[in-house]
Amino acid sequence: MPLPNQDPALRPNWSEGPRVLLLPGKSRLFYNRHPWVFPGAISGVQGSPSDGSVVALLSHTSKFVGWGLFNSKSKVRVRVYSWNPAEPPAEALFRKRIREAVALRCSLGMLGADTGCRLINSEADFISGLTVDQYGSWLVMQISSLGMGQREEELARWIREEIDSCPDTDFRPKGIVVRHEKSMSRLEGLEGGDRLIWGENPPDRVEYLEEGIRLLAQPLAGQKTGAYLDQRINRKEVGKLCKNKSVLDAFCYAGGFGLQAARQGATRIVGIDQSETALALAQNHAEMNGLAERMEWVRADVFEELARREEAGESFDVVILDPPKFAQAKSALEEALRGYRRLYTLGMRLTSPGGILVLCCCTGLINWEMLENLVEQVGAEERLNVRILHKKGPSPDHPVAASCRESSYLKCIVLQIAR
Repeated sequence: MPLPNQDPALRPNWSEGPRVLLLPGKSRLFYNRHPWVFPGAISGVQGSPSDGSVVALLSHTSKFVGWGLFNSKSKVRVRVYSWNPAEPPAEALFRKRIREAVALRCSLGMLGADTGCRLINSEADFISGLTVDQYGSWLVMQISSLGMGQREEELARWIREEIDSCPDTDFRPKGIVVRHEKSMSRLEGLEGGDRLIWGENPPDRVEYLEEGIRLLAQPLAGQKTGAYLDQRINRKEVGKLCKNKSVLDAFCYAGGFGLQAARQGATRIVGIDQSETALALAQNHAEMNGLAERMEWVRADVFEELARREEAGESFDVVILDPPKFAQAKSALEEALRGYRRLYTLGMRLTSPGGILVLCCCTGLINWEMLENLVEQVGAEERLNVRILHKKGPSPDHPVAASCRESSYLKCIVLQIAR
C-alpha cells in the first residue's frame, strides 16, 4: 500500500502542511502524552490531510502539541506518535521506537530463539495501532490502525533490521505475518487480509517455549496473533501453588494454567472449555509435555458445568477462572458484572476450605476497585473469609503507558478461601 503523499521528512516544520486544532481546555491531556485524539476534542482541521497522513496537533492558541497520523473514518481521529516538533512520525522515529521495544524485551530476558514474546505493545511502546508477537522463529504483526496498515511493509523491514542489529538476543526471524484486527478493520478503513509479508511461510502450528512448557501458536488461524501471551508469568506463578493439589481450570482454552499446574506437581487437573478446537489443542500440549495422564478435558458450557459440579458437591484445592471479555462497551457493563458475580460465586463454592481461587478479568471497563468490591460482596454473601494473596497484571512484555492507562485490561487476583 503506498504511503500518503505528505512526507514529514520533506516538511519537518510543523507550521507547514495539515494541522489539527484542539478545542480550548483539551490540550493538557495530549501535552501529557495521551495518544488518542477523538473528534470531540477537535475544533477544526487546516489543510486537506488524506487518511493515514501526518498532521501537526496544535492547541487552540496554535502552539505545537504533537505529531500524529490522521484518519477521518476513525473514532480516533488522530493517533499521536511524537511530542517533539523536530521528530515527526517517519522512519527515524519508528526505528527508534522499535529499537527501544526490542531492547526492553531483551533486558527482561523474554526474547529468545524459541520463546513466545510480545515484542511491540502498541500504545505502551508508543506505536499506536501496531502489536507484534514472537512465536519461535516467526513474528506476527497485528495492525489496528489505518496509518500502520499503510506502512506495514516498511514496518516489517524496520523491525527485522532492528532485531538483526541487536547483539543481546539470538532470535532472528524466519518470516513475518501480518494480521488485521477484524474488529478494527471496518472502523479504520483497513483493507487487505492476513498474509505473509516477508520471509518463509510459517507452518500451520509454530512451536514455542513458555516458562518450561512447549506450546503451539497458529499465526494465521489462531485467536489474536495466534495465541495468548499476556498470562505467561501469571501461569507460572499460579502453577507454583498447585503442587500435590487438585486443580480446576475453567475457560482453559489451550490449557496454559493447567499445564503449568501439572508441571509444578498437581495431582489432578480438570480443564473446561466450550471450544472443541481449543480442547484438542490443550490435549496436544499435554501430550507434547508428557503431562497428559494427570489432565482431563471437558467440553461444556462453563457456567453450566461449574453449577453441575457444585450441585454434586465437588471441590478442588485450586480453582482458576480465566473467562473471555464480558463487555465491549459501557452499555454492557452491568450485565458483565452480573456475569462475574455468578462466576465468582460458583468459584468460591467449588474451592476447598483453605484452598486457592484465581480470578482473571480481561474486561478493561472493570477496574481493580470494582473487581475487589465484587470479591468482597460475594465472600460476604457466601459467609467466607477471603484473603487477597496477590494482585497481578499482564507479563512485563505487555507494559502499559502511564499516559494511556485505559489501554490496561488484564487483572489477575489470587485469593485464599476459608470457611
